[in-house]
Amino acid sequence: KYLVNPSNPVYVAIYFALIVFFTYFYVAITFDPEERADEMKKFGGFIPGYRPGKPTADYLNYVLSRITLPGSLYIGAVAVLPNVLLRFGSGSPAQSLAFGGTSVLIVVSVALDTVKQLESQLMNRNYAGFLR
Repeated sequence: KYLVNPSNPVYVAIYFALIVFFTYFYVAITFDPEERADEMKKFGGFIPGYRPGKPTADYLNYVLSRITLPGSLYIGAVAVLPNVLLRFGSGSPAQSLAFGGTSVLIVVSVALDTVKQLESQLMNRNYAGFLR
């Protein structure tokens, strides 16, 4: 029962570690550097200074590993920050967790998606005049 308490430091550390782990897991499943390098080669794309094929895949893998670490740490920090504030804050637990880390991530994701859809609709209306 003590371990499931969100203000417990062990809970926060495990939560943070799981977020970092699953970020790497998701990136490994969704992005295959060899496949992207083959697609780039097939469609005539290239990265300046790297030959198409294996060197491009190695470079993409290198960049991906460099980008994933700070991204996963940032997502983990955003998710864990309300729990840390709950532990050291002066307010009640209900006030501190009103906008928990996961809630903030969901709200920001939905807001960004809404903006993207609005921009798409505006672009679609602008191009509709050219098609007539």
